[in-house]
Order: sequence, then structure tokens, then C-alpha cells
Amino acid sequence: MLRLYISHTESDSTVTGPLSAMLLVMCLIGMVGNIYTLVVASGRVAGRSVGSLGVYVINLALADFLYLSTIPFVVCTYFAHDWFFGDVGCRLLLSLDLLTMHASIFLLTAMSLERYWAVTRPLRARQAGNTYRKLASAILWLLSLLLTAPMMAMIQLRDQGGHYKRICFPTWTPAAFRLYLTVLFATSVLVPGLVLGVVYTRLARAYRASASGLGPPTTGRASSQKLFSRIFGIIVAYWACFLPFWAWQLTRLYRDEGLGLGPTAQAYLNFGVTCLAYGNSCINPFLYTLLTRSYRQSPGRSGRGPLEPWAPSRGVTQGTVGGNSASLVFKELSRSTGESGEGLEQR
Repeated sequence: MLRLYISHTESDSTVTGPLSAMLLVMCLIGMVGNIYTLVVASGRVAGRSVGSLGVYVINLALADFLYLSTIPFVVCTYFAHDWFFGDVGCRLLLSLDLLTMHASIFLLTAMSLERYWAVTRPLRARQAGNTYRKLASAILWLLSLLLTAPMMAMIQLRDQGGHYKRICFPTWTPAAFRLYLTVLFATSVLVPGLVLGVVYTRLARAYRASASGLGPPTTGRASSQKLFSRIFGIIVAYWACFLPFWAWQLTRLYRDEGLGLGPTAQAYLNFGVTCLAYGNSCINPFLYTLLTRSYRQSPGRSGRGPLEPWAPSRGVTQGTVGGNSASLVFKELSRSTGESGEGLEQR
């Protein structure tokens, strides 16, 4: 993480061993899990479809894999008290942290928006193919790269002597650096958080309206709600792991004295939020597995076609959700959810 490369202190040595061991275990587990996710989501037969969310899952797993790949460099730096990877390594590795962080939340937001459109505009949502999703993913990666470019340009390797011989350090003024990190906090947490808050609030209203108008929940609606809840769980895990990191970074930037803690306490807190941030990429493969399992449990997998929603009265069917009848919404969502699982299941 950013703080690891920029502000080492001698008190960090007190927790170097335990931290390094924990990070290496997380790296091993997380990289194996994400490789497995990439293999499963991509399909074991060349050219096989990956389903509607498969493209996003592949990109999310790739972002997590790249993020975890920085751990060995972090551990090496702590044990050696030096940076062996040159100026180019400074620029690439610090930028990779920010790049993958933004790519992850942008992809999660895109995935949530697509599921939202599957409910509110099911006919139009079904017309979007994997080519569209691949293009959207590429654009999101490019946007993440653009946000990361200033860090890549303004970081350099400095020889400072003392406990740590060489460290990566920003060349811009403290005020400019604070502004840049504040912008990154807004783009990686605040803005996506507002978008996702609106999306899931509207989804909750749509489900509540459909539940009150369509009678007992059908298999199609229940599995669709499970799909949304699991996507939301991945988003909550992201926030739970990265909000403490950002809170600590911004506190150190805007308050020179931090939280009034001693050097050793600050070292433990710094390493704690670092492990939490890396932990997100470690647990995500398990969350992705639950997500793909919800595809396999969705209607339309049994060969009998999508399940029909509960037959409501005529008065109820006149109600709309996002401009479409509630009956049509969940009939189409059941069908699209069932079809989206085809690629991940067939391997």
C-alpha cells in the first residue's frame, strides 16, 4: 500500500516479522484463489461463453491477482530496509496499488448497474452482449489508469540514508499530494458509494413493490434477490477493507500528529489497515465462488425453461417497476439470470 513505501520508521521493525508472515500467507491463498476464479470464469474450453457477469468476474479476479502480486516486494523491502527495484519499480508498484483499487470498485459498480437494468429494463439489458461488457471493462481499466498516472509520474526513488537507505517518495508539494489523495478517495469510495447507494435503494423498492404485488416469492425472484445480495456482499467487503485504510491515510495527511499515538502504536495501526486492504483481495475469490453458484441455482438451468412468476390479479399487473410491468420484469430477469449462468456452468 501507499504508506508502506513512503513512511517507514524504525518502530516498524517491531512488527516486521509477524506482518510479513501474515502477508505471505494471504498472498499465497489469495493468488491461488484468484487463479482458480480466472480459470473457472474463463471456461476450460476455448471459445465458450462466460455468461453475463463472467466478464466482470474475470476482470475483478485479475485486479485482485495483480494487487496481491505486490506483496513479495513489500516483504522484501521491510526485511532489507532498502528498495532494490529501482525508480521504475517505484512508479509501477505504487501505481499498481491505486490502479487495481479503482478498477475493482469501478467493475463492481458496473456489475451492479447491469443487474439493476436487468430488473428495470429487462428487454434492453438482454440485448447487451459480452462484447459490450468487454468494452466497458476496458474503458474502466483505462479510466483507472488515467487516475493513477499522476502517481506514476510524480514518484521517484530517493537515497536518504539512515534506517531505510532508499525509499519511494512523492516529488510534489505536500498540499498537492493531499489534494491528489483526496481526489483518489472520492473516486474510489465516495462517488461509487453514492452511485451504489442509489442503485440498491431503487432495487430494494422494486423488490418490495413486486413482493407486495406478485404474492408469494417464486424461485426466479428468490434466486435473483440472492444474486443481488451476493454482489452487494462483495461491495460491502470492499468498503469494510478499504475505508480503514483511507481513513488512516487521510488522517496522516491532514493531521501531522496523526491520532496522537506513539510510533509503535502507529506502526501497528499502519500494518493493520495494510493487512485489511490486502485481505480484501484474499477473500474475494470465495465471494466470487458464491456469486457464480447463484447462477447455477438460478431458474432455467433445469431444462424446463424459466419459471413463471406468481400469477397476480389483473389490477396488480398494471403496476410498473422502471417502466415495465412487474410480471414482465421478473419473468425476463429469471430468463436472463438463467442464461447468464450457462458459460460459468459449462466447462
